[in-house]
Amino acid sequence: MKLREIISVLEGELVSRKADLDMEIVCAGASDLMSDVLAFAESGSLLLTGLVNPHAVRTAEMADIVAIVFVRGKYPPPETIALAEEKGIPLVATSHTMFEMCGRLHRAGMRGCDISCRIA
Repeated sequence: MKLREIISVLEGELVSRKADLDMEIVCAGASDLMSDVLAFAESGSLLLTGLVNPHAVRTAEMADIVAIVFVRGKYPPPETIALAEEKGIPLVATSHTMFEMCGRLHRAGMRGCDISCRIA
């Protein structure tokens, strides 16, 4: 699914000044616990989180997550936006809950990150 479609489905606001809206995103995962993100994210995935500090961007970079959606009306501070722009990770904000956003993405055809391939 393209980033522009995701933003539309989520009724989101693009926070980043620059973003490839035609970027293909393969799957999505949702968590406020960054250790879970590191354990279960797939390369090329979307992260939905309420954690707006720079740690979310650093975790996304380490996990090869290509975009972040901040849920529940959370908006990242300037230092988070600056780090994301430096790393080339687009940021999106939405006022809706994480649960609602996961449901909308699933209904639109987005698959979840497959944790079964991560469990040894």
